[in-house]
Amino acid sequence: MAAAWPSGPVAPEAAAARLLGVLWFMSVTTGPWGAAAGGGEETLKCEDLKVGQYICKDPKINDATQEPVNCTNYTAHVPCFPAPNITCKDFSGNETHFTGNEVGFLKPVSCRNVNGYSYKVAVALSLFLGWLGADRFYLGYPALGLLKFCTVGFCGIGSLIDFILISMQIVGPSDGSSYIIDYYGTRLTRLSITNETFRKTQLYP
Repeated sequence: MAAAWPSGPVAPEAAAARLLGVLWFMSVTTGPWGAAAGGGEETLKCEDLKVGQYICKDPKINDATQEPVNCTNYTAHVPCFPAPNITCKDFSGNETHFTGNEVGFLKPVSCRNVNGYSYKVAVALSLFLGWLGADRFYLGYPALGLLKFCTVGFCGIGSLIDFILISMQIVGPSDGSSYIIDYYGTRLTRLSITNETFRKTQLYP
């Protein structure tokens, strides 16, 4: 049998008590921000920290390839250290209060695929022995190298064109790899417009 709601006028003190009881019940069940009780605010992952809240080391460079160590699939990783007094989840998923000396996450950095072809050697061969096709032989184009050798570099015109193309890094090794160039050397970076690099409309206040 359902309980009947009391009829008749209700005293102001009783009404206030009921209202406080309802508000207390709502605050307990929903939490202060409307979230489920016990949820709380989730700790941020360290890789989601904003710029200025962490610092990353420079990549360690392999002397032979002049690329970051452990470069795999055009990607290497460098350790990053959250700032002191930052609390976040590290790469192991553990919530940690950092002092500035602990590694919080590993940041991916782009690297190039090299296979032993030196940019300096290719340019030198093209400049001094390009009329013999030495540059094309070195880069893995034996047919073009033989053709240049038999025609004396296409009467010098082909040697000049190849020297310009190799110097501008337009012509590279035949296997699709990149030249070995000093880390802070004359590297060519090709820029292209994709869905991730297009320029967004600037919003002004």
